[in-house]
Amino acid sequence: MTITVADLAASKYVLLTTYRKDGRPVATPVWAVPYDDGLAVWTAVSSGKVKRVRRTSEVTVASCDFRGGSVGPAVAGRAQVLDAAGTARVRQELKRKYGISARLTFAFSALRRGSTGTVGITVAPR
Repeated sequence: MTITVADLAASKYVLLTTYRKDGRPVATPVWAVPYDDGLAVWTAVSSGKVKRVRRTSEVTVASCDFRGGSVGPAVAGRAQVLDAAGTARVRQELKRKYGISARLTFAFSALRRGSTGTVGITVAPR
């Protein structure tokens, strides 16, 4: 059976790997939820992964534990930074999937960064 980007959205954590200008990979464990035909994650607007995704949309995702230890094969995808409406949708889906943990995380994030300090990123199959 072949794993798809959409299949990985069911994982508790995914390892999102983005690429620096020189091609070196940077892997980060993140929460993920289903989004259209792929998955979506949520992060700070000023994070390195947002900057790298804006430069190049090529990413890989894999199932992982909360520390980033990969527990499955990586799947190639294309990432895109979402607008405010898409980010709101991602937040709602994360609240549904992760419950009180997500609600507390979002509350503290809003206090620290404000309502526009975070953004959703989608990953679609390549």
